[in-house]
Amino acid sequence: MSVHLHCFEYGRKHSEELKKLCKAVHYYKRETGLPYVFNTLPYIVITRTSNNLLRNLLKDDYPILFEGLHTCFFLPHPDLKNRIKIVRTHNVEHEYYRSLYEVEGNHFNKQYFRMESKKLKRYEDVLAHASAIAAISPDDFNYFSKKYTNTYYIPAFHFHEKVEIKEGFGAYVLYHGNLSVNENIQAALYLIKEVFSKINVPFRIAGKNPDSEILKAAQEFIHISVIKNPGRKEMDDLIANAHINILPTFQDTGIKLKLLNAMFSGRHCLANSLMVRNTGLEQICSIKNKPDTIIREIKKLFKLPYSKKFIEDRKRVLSDTFSNESGAKKIIGLLGF
Repeated sequence: MSVHLHCFEYGRKHSEELKKLCKAVHYYKRETGLPYVFNTLPYIVITRTSNNLLRNLLKDDYPILFEGLHTCFFLPHPDLKNRIKIVRTHNVEHEYYRSLYEVEGNHFNKQYFRMESKKLKRYEDVLAHASAIAAISPDDFNYFSKKYTNTYYIPAFHFHEKVEIKEGFGAYVLYHGNLSVNENIQAALYLIKEVFSKINVPFRIAGKNPDSEILKAAQEFIHISVIKNPGRKEMDDLIANAHINILPTFQDTGIKLKLLNAMFSGRHCLANSLMVRNTGLEQICSIKNKPDTIIREIKKLFKLPYSKKFIEDRKRVLSDTFSNESGAKKIIGLLGF
């Protein structure tokens, strides 16, 4: 089996690594701009369409894997009617955009997220043209399976081949994520103001393009440091060397890859209910929701070495549910191989 990859570009360099993994890689320019915002189709869909893409798809009769609802412009095309077409859903997209609307402060962006949510809710009916839907979380499976009987639960893929966690003690508490998006800005500021500022434990906040509010809030405390734009290796080391990976969220939008990264390579994981609900990871996380209970849990966990038993518990849960090999076999089966 080989992969013919079709992807839209907007500023990123072409990947040499993808050439090694795929038989062919096709790039298409993503057309963006304000006029597309007012199209009747969702912006994330209408800006990912190309006649060249359709022509390339029609050169063979291979199964097609659509990665996300945003890639589904040609899913209902009559010339693809007899093809096997699998859609890998990333979220219930209109719910995700609704949650972005609720936390957005900028008026224009807020209205964009509101409109996009409504468009995505209407557009979701395009999934009726899919041969199968591969839902990424149990919640998404429950949602889509009520409308489409050809829905399957295939957990998120990740870059970990096995659980590799250090025993003993780490040196700090870590929060990590893309620090330029509102959800993570909100979480980081919450941790600084309600948790980190009230307990004398080393805290690190690491991620992409930290917002100025995070930098300003953190600089008031000598025990809080912000690591800007760490590379992949540095981020892996930060997760592995932390004693606690703390991961709250205020958006109930399915499993997050940063949670899986912490599960596979980090010691204690402290999350809130929204982060782990219906992920299958509840039993191997500490779950606390209020600042005072989070602080008490940090104090307790910081005195507790990470033991072989904890590691074995992680291996048992993660190998049962989040095996890349098992998920890949399910996808291959849906594609008809």
